[in-house]
Amino acid sequence: MSSAAATILIVDDEPQSRKLLETLLRPEGYRTLSAANGEDALTSIGQSTPDLILLDIMMPGIDGYQVAVILKANPATANIPIIMVTALIDRSARLAGLNAGAEEFLTKPVDRAELWLRVRNLLRLKTFCALQSHSLVLEQQVQARMADLQRFRTAMDATANAIFLLNHATMHFIEVNTTACKMLGYTREELFEMDPSQLGAGTQELLQSAYYAAITGNSLTDLVETQLRRKDGTQLQVEMHRQTQPSGPDWIIVGVVRDITERKQAELRLHHLAHYDALTGLPNRTLFYESLKKIMLQTANSGWLIAVMFIDLDLFKNVNDSLGHGVGDELLRQFSNRLVECVRIRDTVGRLGGDEFALVLVMQDEQDAVIVANKIRDTLHRPFDLNGHEVTVTASIGITIYPTDASDPETLLRYADTAMYRAKHAGRDTFRFFTAQMNVEMLTRLDLEKALRQAVENNEFVLHYQPKVRLDSGRVTGMEALLRWQRPGHGLVFPGDFIPILEETGLIVRVGSWVIAAACKQIGLWAHSSIGPIQVSVNVSGRQFIEGDLDGDVIKALDDNDITADLLELELTESSMMANTDRTIASLKNLKNRGVQISVDDFGTGYSSLAYLRRFPIDKLKIDIAFIREVTSNPDDAAIVQAIIDMAHSLKLEVIAEGVETAAQLEYLRRHRCDQIQGYYFSRPLPVLELEQMLREERRLPKQDDEAGTPRKTLLLVDDEAHILSALQRVLRQDGYHILTAESAAEGFELLALHKVQVILCDQRMPTMNGTVFLDLVKDMYPNTLRIILSGYIDVESILNAINRGAIYRFYTKPWDNKVLRDNICEAFQHHSLLHGVPLE
Repeated sequence: MSSAAATILIVDDEPQSRKLLETLLRPEGYRTLSAANGEDALTSIGQSTPDLILLDIMMPGIDGYQVAVILKANPATANIPIIMVTALIDRSARLAGLNAGAEEFLTKPVDRAELWLRVRNLLRLKTFCALQSHSLVLEQQVQARMADLQRFRTAMDATANAIFLLNHATMHFIEVNTTACKMLGYTREELFEMDPSQLGAGTQELLQSAYYAAITGNSLTDLVETQLRRKDGTQLQVEMHRQTQPSGPDWIIVGVVRDITERKQAELRLHHLAHYDALTGLPNRTLFYESLKKIMLQTANSGWLIAVMFIDLDLFKNVNDSLGHGVGDELLRQFSNRLVECVRIRDTVGRLGGDEFALVLVMQDEQDAVIVANKIRDTLHRPFDLNGHEVTVTASIGITIYPTDASDPETLLRYADTAMYRAKHAGRDTFRFFTAQMNVEMLTRLDLEKALRQAVENNEFVLHYQPKVRLDSGRVTGMEALLRWQRPGHGLVFPGDFIPILEETGLIVRVGSWVIAAACKQIGLWAHSSIGPIQVSVNVSGRQFIEGDLDGDVIKALDDNDITADLLELELTESSMMANTDRTIASLKNLKNRGVQISVDDFGTGYSSLAYLRRFPIDKLKIDIAFIREVTSNPDDAAIVQAIIDMAHSLKLEVIAEGVETAAQLEYLRRHRCDQIQGYYFSRPLPVLELEQMLREERRLPKQDDEAGTPRKTLLLVDDEAHILSALQRVLRQDGYHILTAESAAEGFELLALHKVQVILCDQRMPTMNGTVFLDLVKDMYPNTLRIILSGYIDVESILNAINRGAIYRFYTKPWDNKVLRDNICEAFQHHSLLHGVPLE
């Protein structure tokens, strides 16, 4: 600041003193202001800050000391130099002034030269201090800017994104963060020497054009995905956000870059997971469907055919249940590899879920689909090595053709699925082409499923009851509750027509719960009537263990109807018992502890494992009707039935034979110590009223023949010619035999089941089954019999073979000698008696 331009405030209560000082200062060019007291001085300073103050000490009101203290206490006025003007010359006055903040003193009367010097020096000192203060401020500002810059760099370096600051004029980077250096492999100094085009961000021309467009108004705020080139030459997938900022006359381009390599890889993985099966690597249902649509568009109007094949592994669940899901997964992986080998590169293979696969074949002839289907079947004939387990599986295949069968992918897949189920129903390990009839059947099934759902809601189900009869007493010992559907407009529907659909749809859980409740209600009604308590068995599905609350259903039904638990029996198939085994065992043990009876239905058709017979709390075994149907004529069935009975009794289990329809079956089972029978021979399933009538009549089985005494000599004659049988009867009747006659092998089996026969005389040449074959079977089923062939046709080889096998005891030719025949028959009975130690009448 120039001293000539300085403003000096004169504060004195004496006008003459103020005037004198103004006069003395004017020659030096100073501008002066004056105040008559301390209050006026402070007011003047508040309005306009002077460069220096000449301040009298002794003034009325606020004296000079107080004014100085006030000014020095205020940061805005603390730097104004103060010269105190006083007539006081003592040391204490000066010290008080200095203490108040004055820089100099002048003694009245004021010397002009001293005044000028002191004013000039103080103004110079103030100017110097002001310069120093300004320098300090500048230094502080620079330090603050440096600190801001450091904080900016620290913040830039702390972010995971790369940040680039680009000078628009030079097209070079002026600042980058540490992340940018690490991301691209360059040092900061190397990047400062580069421009964006050297990183692969585009040519100089393209970048200049883009930046100019942004500067002129089209701000580049959108995210852009691009690739940058690292120092090592590799490409980096990035996401870039660019903005323009003015910087003086120029512009700064700010680029924020994010490495999206991991995100892109994750997107690829998600895309793969969304479109490919994780287990096999094949296209999943979504991608397969999209591929089918594309292929249909590509082949439209080309004359080519498309075959859609739906493939389902047969009995795959058995592999999972017996060997575990890990082995099942390995089977699916290996099968998918074989499936790919069966088709061409242009064909599509997909896994739709579970053990269901599908193919899309582009072809000119339907026969191509047959060739591929047979290739798939053939490749499955080779066993799979599954972690040390050798497994062979088959597949059922459904085929539909575009455009012959349908013109949209949804319908094609649905039709192929329908055809696949038809292949399964045909016996599995085969293929079927879709037909219009299948569609009709499919629609019928859908209608049936809808009707069943309504039946559940409308209580359209009823129970019929089939009696179980004890063979030792012939009395009814219990009932099996069998489900029937009273379908409106259709009459009574039998379970074989709707139970499978209840199982597949899961409705069996609700219906099964209803059956338990209805059966227990009926048990309660009978228990409180003249009929009395009677045990009723109900069939239980495996899904009731897994999806329902079987324990709760049973306990509630027993409590609601106030009946004892032993009057209820649960029948489970072997397969349903093996579903979720641990849970099933726990549930059955809980019910068994309450007294509920447990039986295994259709025994012999499922797992038939001795291990589960030991683990499960079972009371009874029911022999499946498949073994009972030919038990009197099929040695294998007879052996199985006898083995089941013996095994069950050794385990202290009772045995029930279901499906008994003939007296021969009944007698065979009775002879082999079966405990109970159930079947049409005694009674069909009956509605409640008819059943109650039968119970009141106390109907029983026919009484067993009394064979406690000496067995009769019983001879069975088998010949398809009636006159031969008559002739033989006339010859042999005189010897007192109990003679049975049969005109076929089937009749012979019936009679053998009904009677204890010791000797059989059989013709060799009979329709449907010759004599040696018949006697071979008899040997297995009734080994104690003596078997004789009587034939006019001599087939030496077959006869000798039968004799060697022990099927034939003797062989005679027609015509026979009566005496010789009688003697030999008599000898046969004697031989039988000696062999088995049983005297005969």
